[in-house]
Amino acid sequence: MIALPHTKELLDVARRVVWFAEPDETLRHPYTFLAYLMTYTTPRDYTIVRKYLSLADFREALENAPPGVFDPRSWAYWNLVCGREPVPPMPKRRIPGVDPDHIPQLDPRWSR
Repeated sequence: MIALPHTKELLDVARRVVWFAEPDETLRHPYTFLAYLMTYTTPRDYTIVRKYLSLADFREALENAPPGVFDPRSWAYWNLVCGREPVPPMPKRRIPGVDPDHIPQLDPRWSR
């Protein structure tokens, strides 16, 4: 993945999408930034980011997505947009010594 330039418009998008972190820091982690963007984006923010990144970059971000960011609906949508069919399982948290298949998943009704 290419490094994201720290332009004013990308910093503004980073500030809106990852509201709990400093925009400069957010852009230093493109996979995490794109995961939040794909989950919380607006058409305007998506259009801005697409000036700098290709659909292949979005696909790469899905392949390296951090666990706990995507909701099931966004995960399914973006995987289909990026041509990843069938849609792979969502990323799972890794806890040393714990089998990730035995970690309870949050009920989707609670994540709204």
